[in-house]
Amino acid sequence: MTTTETYGPYGGRYVPETLIPALDELTEAWAEALADPAYLAEVEHLGRTYTGRPSPITLAPRFAPGKRLYLKREDLNHTGAHKINNALGQVVLAKRLGKSRIIAETGAGQHGVATATACARFGLECVVFMGSEDMRRQAPNVERMHLMGATVVPVEFGTKTLKEATSEAIRDWITNVETTHYVIGSCVGPAPYPEIVRELQAVIGREAREQLLEVEGALPDVVVACVGGGSNAIGMFAGFMDDAGVRLIGVEAAEAASLGGGRTGVLHGSRSSILADSDGQIADAHSISAGLDYPGVGPEHAYLRDIGRAEYIPCTDEQALDAFQRLSRTEGIIPALESSHALAVIDDIDAEYIAVCLSGRGDKDLAEVLAALGRTS
Repeated sequence: MTTTETYGPYGGRYVPETLIPALDELTEAWAEALADPAYLAEVEHLGRTYTGRPSPITLAPRFAPGKRLYLKREDLNHTGAHKINNALGQVVLAKRLGKSRIIAETGAGQHGVATATACARFGLECVVFMGSEDMRRQAPNVERMHLMGATVVPVEFGTKTLKEATSEAIRDWITNVETTHYVIGSCVGPAPYPEIVRELQAVIGREAREQLLEVEGALPDVVVACVGGGSNAIGMFAGFMDDAGVRLIGVEAAEAASLGGGRTGVLHGSRSSILADSDGQIADAHSISAGLDYPGVGPEHAYLRDIGRAEYIPCTDEQALDAFQRLSRTEGIIPALESSHALAVIDDIDAEYIAVCLSGRGDKDLAEVLAALGRTS
C-alpha cells in the first residue's frame, strides 16, 4: 500500500496492492481531465442543462429573525441534493477510463440516486451498496434507484449502515477493478478521491461566493455546512477558503462527531480523524440522519481543524428535528435531516450575516421524522 499523505498528516492510500494500479490510472486520468477543456465543458454543460445549475440562494428571514441568513439551495438540484455534482463528474471520468460498470455506496440514498441517475443518463451498469437499516430508513430513495435501473445490494452485517456499505463496495471493487469504477460519494477514501470530490463539489462554493457578493456587496461573516464524510461542506468551504475574514463552521451529528471526539486513524483507505477505541477498532456512530452516521471524515476536514481554518461543532438528533420543523414552518422549505444539523446551530453563532449550504431536500426523511415525533401522518 502507498501511504503518502496529502493533507498534512492526513490522506494517503491505505489499500490492498491490487488497487494501486487503478488508483494510479485514476490519478493520471483526473489530471488529464482537469487540463482538458472538453471534459470541463461537458461537466459544466451537464450542470447547467441537466442538474439545473446554478442553484439559487434564498434569504430566510423568518427562520432567523435579526440575522441575514442565506441558504445555498442544493436541494433544488435534479435528484434533490448536492450529490449529483460529484456523480456526474465521476461518471464522465469513468467513461474516459473505458469503465462500463459503476459501483457506489450510499447512506441517506442521495448519492446512490445521483449515481443511478448518471448511469441511466449514459447507459452504464450501476450497482449500489446500502446498509439494510439505511434501506429501511430511506425506502423512497431505494425505489428511485430501482426505477433508474440500478441494482441495490443490501448489506446485512455490523450496524447495517454507511460504514458497512462502504466496506462492501471496496470488496467489490477489488474483485472487479478492471471493468469497474467506484464512484465514492464523499471526500473520503484513498487519494485521489478526496481531491476529485472536492473539486467536483467546489462549484457550490464558487457560485455561493459570487451570488452573495452580488446580493450583499460583501462576503458573509460565517459559512456553515453539515459534515458526515464532508462533501457538501468541503464544496461550500472551497469558495471561501482564501477569505480569512470568513469563518467556516462544520456541524457534526453529536454521536458521530469524528472531528470533535475522534482520534487519528485509518478508515476506508485514508488516514483521518475517526471514531475508534484505544486499540484502533472502529466505533459505531449514530445519527437520526442516515447521511451523517459515519465514523470518519474527509482528510481535508481533519487538516482544516488542525490548522484552525475551520471549526466543527456537534448537533443532537433533537436539535436537528427542531430545525427540520422550524424551517418547514417559517420558510416553506423542507430540509434534509443532514442540512437540519447545520441550521440547528444558527441561533448560537455570534454573527449577523450567515450562509448555510442546504445540501438536500427532506422528502426522503419524512417517515423517519414522523416516527421520531411519534406521529404516523
